[in-house]
Amino acid sequence: MDTLLAILTIFTQPELLLLVGAGTFAGIYIGAIPGLSVTMAVSILISFTFSWDVYPAISLMVGIFMGGVYGGSRTAILLNIPGAPSAIATAMDGYPMAQRGEAGQAIGVTTVMSFFGGLIGILVLALAAPYVADFALTFQPRDYMLLAVLGILLVGSLSTGSLVKGIFAGALGIAIGVVGRDPLTFTERFTFDLQLMEGGISFIAVMIGMFGVSEALLQLQNVGLKAVRQKIDKIVPSFGTIRKYLPLSLQTSSIGVIIGALPGTGGDIAALMAYDHAKRITKDPAVPFGEGAMEGLVAPETANNAAVGGAFIPMMTLGIPGDAVTAIMIGALFIHGLNPGPMLMIEQPDMFWFIVGALLTANVFMLIFGLTGIRIFTRIVEMPRSVIIPLILLLSIVGAYAVNNRVSDVYWMLGFGVFGYFMRHYGYPLGPVILGVILSRLLDDNWRRAIISEREDLGRFFEGIVASPLSLTLFLAVILIFVSQTPLWTTMKKRVFRKATS
Repeated sequence: MDTLLAILTIFTQPELLLLVGAGTFAGIYIGAIPGLSVTMAVSILISFTFSWDVYPAISLMVGIFMGGVYGGSRTAILLNIPGAPSAIATAMDGYPMAQRGEAGQAIGVTTVMSFFGGLIGILVLALAAPYVADFALTFQPRDYMLLAVLGILLVGSLSTGSLVKGIFAGALGIAIGVVGRDPLTFTERFTFDLQLMEGGISFIAVMIGMFGVSEALLQLQNVGLKAVRQKIDKIVPSFGTIRKYLPLSLQTSSIGVIIGALPGTGGDIAALMAYDHAKRITKDPAVPFGEGAMEGLVAPETANNAAVGGAFIPMMTLGIPGDAVTAIMIGALFIHGLNPGPMLMIEQPDMFWFIVGALLTANVFMLIFGLTGIRIFTRIVEMPRSVIIPLILLLSIVGAYAVNNRVSDVYWMLGFGVFGYFMRHYGYPLGPVILGVILSRLLDDNWRRAIISEREDLGRFFEGIVASPLSLTLFLAVILIFVSQTPLWTTMKKRVFRKATS
């Protein structure tokens, strides 16, 4: 009974309900603007809310977190500019749907599936938090390294053409990601003795340039073309559509929860892995992936929202942040005199259940706000190209500058935008570049931690992989995924299929 009362606390105080709703609404539109990240919004909120009571402060932060993760899909679908890293996979099929006049349908599906994924993540947080947290603790540095390698091998799913071009793009992303000072030794890497590069290259600048500016440059070739009129009569997906994709959404929600619960990962990696999973298990999609497949929207959107609940699991049970936002929220709880971790669950269980209730409420608000205003949003795609191209460039410049308030990031963004245009022109995929940048730090740091822990002995390193069931499973998965993307695997499958049918 006490648990139920703690969950429903938010409904007994209109002020808390209003704050969750306002936070969710603001989060959706903050997430939709490239460069205005949820992490930035929550960190700014700490300075405004440190004098508040703990419940109102947490209510506002939870709302912004939940709304912001979903909001990145809006500009990804309409303009091919992911508002957040977790929306990169959504853009791959959402934007082609908008180009066909189906932006309303695409936004409707992403909204409902984001709600479903968020609901699964919150239920797992409520019912299985200690067990999932214990599983996350079993991950060693070598396991995180293998997870990063597994993610990088997703270039096969993100590359619609040549696998070689995909691998090149992924390697380029890793090279961009390691520019700057080494976080372990503080030595310079790939800086060419330029002070400008010592702090590294902003990931947001790379992402906005690659997707936003390159899209504007491509649109310049077709300025005279008439904009596609959007069909907005079927915004809310039918029950049949939801039932059809329910098995896939359950699978990808599970991926989101598990990846979200691993410290240092988050919704962006979860979304890309879910997209890869959907591409592998979907035998005959009605529309090919990368050209507007509905499965390409369902998988990443359920996964990245399920990762929200997953990120709270290690935060609430162990005091370990699941991602950047929960790291900031741990700081907020400390400011308010709380100590996230095992003792919080024992000494103040009401706070745990209050956060569960706030997440559930924010998830409902996200569904309501997400399904309203779609008609206005879809008008963006119907604008003349002479209007939409300057709009894309304006959003890109504001987004790149807003991250660190540095003009140099705008220059990087423009440079990568031009480079991205030529990559697209010659058939090189942009997704693997961003994936490489995202995973470069996870791969680099954990490889070195793993090899240092084994005293720089490769033999002991591989012995540790074989001795650990988890490491061995990940290692075999890496080999299997790598082999499955080679021409040899395709030839073997054809031969086996011929023998089976003959």
